[in-house]
Amino acid sequence: MRFFRFLRAVKDEMKQVSWPSAKQTRKDTASVVGMAVAFAVFLGAVDWAVQYGLQVLASL
Repeated sequence: MRFFRFLRAVKDEMKQVSWPSAKQTRKDTASVVGMAVAFAVFLGAVDWAVQYGLQVLASL
């Protein structure tokens, strides 16, 4: 019976949640995807620079 009491409490709490609009959700999603792409490009550039630097050092 404790489980059903828990589910009822969850249902009551979910009614109190203020959910974002679809427009806000799209905006937030675009921000997250944009930052992920920017971070991936940055890490790719750093990786390339380190590899290039190591190749230059190895050829000395």
